[in-house]
Amino acid sequence: MDEANHHRGHRQRVKDRYLREGLDHFKDHELLEFLLFYCVPQKDTKGMAYKLLDTFGSLHGVLEAPPEILMEKGGLTQNMAIFLSALPAMGRRYMESRWGDRPRLDSYHKAGQFAVTLMMGRPYEVFYVVCLDAQNRLIHADLIHKGTVDQSPVYPRTVVEAALSHHAVSVILAHNHPGGTLNPSVADVHVTDVIRRALKPISINVLDHIVVAGDQFFSFAKEHLLEDNIVSEPVPEYYKG
Repeated sequence: MDEANHHRGHRQRVKDRYLREGLDHFKDHELLEFLLFYCVPQKDTKGMAYKLLDTFGSLHGVLEAPPEILMEKGGLTQNMAIFLSALPAMGRRYMESRWGDRPRLDSYHKAGQFAVTLMMGRPYEVFYVVCLDAQNRLIHADLIHKGTVDQSPVYPRTVVEAALSHHAVSVILAHNHPGGTLNPSVADVHVTDVIRRALKPISINVLDHIVVAGDQFFSFAKEHLLEDNIVSEPVPEYYKG
């Protein structure tokens, strides 16, 4: 059997395995090998999969790498790099779609889980203003800033503009800590207070600030870090549990 037929037969066996059992039992290198089938014609992709895992350390390291880094360090073509780097964003869009068009974020648990969805597959810090109507239903989750791996400066004016442009009655602030530290920083507490003060004159309430690390989240409201706001302007049933 020549090399081309060997690769063709191997690919079909892998595809047949997927059709029988899905991807649950695929090892990381097998999954990468399988994915690369669809942008690498008639070539062995197993070696490429092993090289990517060695270079980036893990499956999530590969998928979260920017396209230019996949090309530079992983030796991939532009098509391969675009395909792999788009997968986390596709997964995030899929999870967002499962919430429906206008989910009601009426507890810190729902708000936290929604924020975790927004942050999926993001290796850098991002900041969202989640705009809600009077029934705490989602109007729009506005991505207002993308930062470096550990920094995302946020300006109150940008938050105010986002809230006004979407006619928000209230907002939830949300950002991630890609480094894995769940607790808010001093800067996080400070910017939350500044944003609340900026929104108060236009009668838009900050219901919460969610900090996401991986699949975990920290809620300012749950931990009573918005307590002075709750005392002066009682929050609806939203954050009772």
